[in-house]
Amino acid sequence: MPAREIQYLKLFKDVCKKINSSLDIGEVLKAVTENTVKTLDVKGCTIFLLDKTKKRLRVSSSYGLSQEYINKGPVDSEKSIVDTLRGDWVLVSDAKNDPKIQYRQEAKKEGIASILSVPMSVKGTTIGVLRIYTSESRKFSDVENEFISGLAEIGSIGIENARMYSHIKTDHEKLIYDVHQWFDFGASSD
Repeated sequence: MPAREIQYLKLFKDVCKKINSSLDIGEVLKAVTENTVKTLDVKGCTIFLLDKTKKRLRVSSSYGLSQEYINKGPVDSEKSIVDTLRGDWVLVSDAKNDPKIQYRQEAKKEGIASILSVPMSVKGTTIGVLRIYTSESRKFSDVENEFISGLAEIGSIGIENARMYSHIKTDHEKLIYDVHQWFDFGASSD
């Protein structure tokens, strides 16, 4: 097995370990974005999650891009590489001129040449998008695509696990509060 492929497997394993050991959604997302940039030797990586209205993509983690680019404005799910939200991988080879890109001028200023946009989904429902940015026009090899696919899949599972844990924790804390309120009410009525 070539050294590059071994590196992909090792870093994928590291991401899996991080996701398996953490229920903090921020740590999970950071592991995915940071390892994507370092392993694929690309300019940057961002994970966008859909907001509750499914109209906007919210930056949830980013690595390798300037704060100015990250804060460029709201990313509209109906204007920014929309095919990804339908479940398709989209490679934009010319980010400065492609109409699928919502912020072309900002991409040019950031030095972004191409963008690979990959859906992140759980149980058939798209929850967000993994975007990989390059400073030179680039196509990804089959091995790189498998690595990216694996990261998107395991990242989606990690996001879902962290969300479920957060909901369960909130429900548990509310239940404890309600029980204390009930006992306090009973003690005060004596």
